[in-house]
Amino acid sequence: MKDTRVREGQSAAKLGSQCRGSALSWTVIDGVIELALHREPCNELGSESLEEFEKFAAALENMQAAAHALIVYSELKPGFCAGADLRELYHRSQAMTKADAAKGVRNFLERIHRVLNLIDAAPLTTIAAVHGVTFGGGFELALACDLIIADKMARFCFPELRLGLIPGFGGIPRLKRDLGNAVVRDLLLTGRSFNATKAQQIGLVSQVVGEGEALRAARATAAQMRKFDRATAAAAKNFIKPVPHEELRREIDIFCELFARPAVQAGLRRFVESTDAQPYLP
Repeated sequence: MKDTRVREGQSAAKLGSQCRGSALSWTVIDGVIELALHREPCNELGSESLEEFEKFAAALENMQAAAHALIVYSELKPGFCAGADLRELYHRSQAMTKADAAKGVRNFLERIHRVLNLIDAAPLTTIAAVHGVTFGGGFELALACDLIIADKMARFCFPELRLGLIPGFGGIPRLKRDLGNAVVRDLLLTGRSFNATKAQQIGLVSQVVGEGEALRAARATAAQMRKFDRATAAAAKNFIKPVPHEELRREIDIFCELFARPAVQAGLRRFVESTDAQPYLP
């Protein structure tokens, strides 16, 4: 197969739209949008990432007219995404009054919900190619996609309970939409992680592949989808994958109510002061 990946010196005009930021980058090649995450150490989602996600969301409306698939993946070795940038969240909240901190958290959640809802409802087939750590907000990003392809080293977890919180980026409504309540309760109430094999068994993951092979498999899947009528695929997606807007709004309300509790601030402080190399791991 001829290699059509972007090479140094080739122009965007020839190969499609492309942009590289500090936290994420995207390119369009042969009708496939590839969104790469690359914010060290493990793609934590903070204000910088959100701003770039918003730029991507604005560009997506134009790019999707000439595309049939979107692949989201990480360029970093530790994993797909460790979730929200809790250190930034903590330090910002400490520098504000309680009222301003609450407003800031709600604004952040509403903004990231708009981005993920757009990805969720996009008239494209969207694929999360994940490996390693896929926790919290990173798990929620993957859940916004139509398909999750995981390498065998991927692990999925909602660790928010340890901080006195619930997932805030849409994880609960999307899990309830896609899986049985028993699985949702297990992930949400125990805080334990699932490996890729378990995730496939419960219907969370569509494919499990060898270590380091998730992106290759996602590209092969996207190429297969090119054979089908785009309008038909979009209609099928719209029918089987409604965006649970009302529950998503309620999730934001509950998260903000919990965030104001002293126990949450204490949990965030313990996380920030942790000397563990990867404190988000179970």
